[in-house]
Amino acid sequence: MFQIIGIVLLFGLVFGSFIMTGGNIGVIMHALPHEMMAIGGAAVAAFLISNSMSTIKSCGGGMAKVFKGPKWKPADYRDLLSLLFLLTKTMKSKGVIALESHIENPHESSIFSRFPKIGKDHFAIDFICDTLRMMTMNLEDPHQVEDAMEKQLEKHHHENSGAPHALTSTADALPALGIVAAVLGVIKTMGAITEPPAVLGEMIGSALVGTFLGVFLAYGLVGPMATRMKEVIDEEGAFYKIIQSVLVAHLHGNAAQISVEIGRGNVPSGAQPSFLELEEALSAIPAEGAA
Repeated sequence: MFQIIGIVLLFGLVFGSFIMTGGNIGVIMHALPHEMMAIGGAAVAAFLISNSMSTIKSCGGGMAKVFKGPKWKPADYRDLLSLLFLLTKTMKSKGVIALESHIENPHESSIFSRFPKIGKDHFAIDFICDTLRMMTMNLEDPHQVEDAMEKQLEKHHHENSGAPHALTSTADALPALGIVAAVLGVIKTMGAITEPPAVLGEMIGSALVGTFLGVFLAYGLVGPMATRMKEVIDEEGAFYKIIQSVLVAHLHGNAAQISVEIGRGNVPSGAQPSFLELEEALSAIPAEGAA
């Protein structure tokens, strides 16, 4: 919502101030199609040249994140803590053997099926199951497990960060591409140097629109979108850090309740459930699921 408001203010205030000071918006509108063809076309071409297909596709999904925000909401963090509570509780009370059916077939698990949104996130499910599988193979050194989980998180975050990095590179290139379009306009103007001053002035104005558009798009639109996309991806990455903190706390010998409380402390402030909210969520779990 704020992103849409920002875009409206961006265009309204910039072009509104130009019109209020006596600027002729007709010059910009006349030059806009061919200048955007040169600048936007070159930016898209450079984007395609410099990125892989997977990065290009992730940019499409990343643009939706710019406007929708992180996919994980406060309720999802409560669900994650509840899921981890069930898993660690089961491991504590019934042993690692009781978890094998759940981690080998998570989509058929009575525990994972309680939380369908988390179940649709392949990385979250694989991250949990792979870690628990290591524990069932007697890898119980908390430091080794934490190090292995950290490397998985770094890999996942690095792969997801390709889209905002590509968009930032495009934003950095736009001012220079605007200069390219302006230079082409100057070349055209110099080829018509015998024309009257009024004609030359309009041609020079059209050429300068290219420089304006390059800088305007880079710092007013594309650059801020790349920053917002990175912020959302970083916030979504915090969701997976909760998994790490709870399972490592469990390996240190803490009770399930203590482990999820440690995880709750790492939830981003805007989505963090209170102690009582988490207590209510855990109490709402059917008794047979928490056994």
